[in-house]
Amino acid sequence: MKTLKLIPDNTNIQFIRRRIVAFALSGVLILGSLGLYFGQGLNLGIDFLGGILIEARTDGPADIGMLRGELSGLNLGEVTLQEFGAPEDVLIRIQRQEGDGDAQQAAITAVKSRLGDRVVEYRRTELVGPTVGGELREAAIYAVLASMLAMLVYIWFRFEWQFGVGAVLALLHDVISTIGLFALLQIEFNLATVAAILTIAGYSINDTVVVYDRVRENMRRYKVMPYEELFNISINQTLSRTVVTSLTTLLALIALYVFGGEVIRGFAIALIWGVVIGTYSSIALAVPLLLYIRPDRGVAEERVEDGLPAVQE
Repeated sequence: MKTLKLIPDNTNIQFIRRRIVAFALSGVLILGSLGLYFGQGLNLGIDFLGGILIEARTDGPADIGMLRGELSGLNLGEVTLQEFGAPEDVLIRIQRQEGDGDAQQAAITAVKSRLGDRVVEYRRTELVGPTVGGELREAAIYAVLASMLAMLVYIWFRFEWQFGVGAVLALLHDVISTIGLFALLQIEFNLATVAAILTIAGYSINDTVVVYDRVRENMRRYKVMPYEELFNISINQTLSRTVVTSLTTLLALIALYVFGGEVIRGFAIALIWGVVIGTYSSIALAVPLLLYIRPDRGVAEERVEDGLPAVQE
């Protein structure tokens, strides 16, 4: 039985030679993402802003336009409705009302009264206060920063500090570009999205560690081989594993996006983007950055392995 190989064994793509193109592309991506974040902003969900969230089921396919018209007369401020998974499921978001909890409950009662028998079941009603939303937003920022710091320490101890710098820069690139994607598409940014970003960070660092492991192994073998050649060999040697892992993960995530329903669609989009950008950054950024940091590889040894001399001029 033949083994499926997406990348031939003797592949020798000159990734390091094309690093300037990759750096320029990533620079545009980062600047664009920051511009979108500070200019357009994120479409923050009720998790962070506070407000009322109602999930309702209608008798038959929901007429979103008619329901929106009914609720617009209640003067509750910003009210958004969207189909939520099945055609008869509707997600209603209402901005936080002025006043205490009684004002929020009054708004919920008014909505249910106005919709009347058009809704056969209220499957979920949530109320998120502004204080809770602010605390959640702060906790989310701390969670992302703490995870990146922990990964920096992990890479530092496992390899050397130079590798840690390269890995964290690539990780920052992945996180910022993911936030930029959400700012561009105005997909709701909620706690599930934060969970997705943390997952992306884990996936990206795992991909980077695989390539770095091979770089370190080759640094021990070929002490004086030029860095550019050594890094290029290392990337090509792990390319097959990287591509197969990414593609199989993407297949699962695309299935999740298509069949998972509206609740996890934003989560799935973030992860799909994260896998693509994480694979790119581990190959085109994390390793080429080492060319400028130049990790120490010790004293050259006189030996020949795998047809590649340890000492090269």
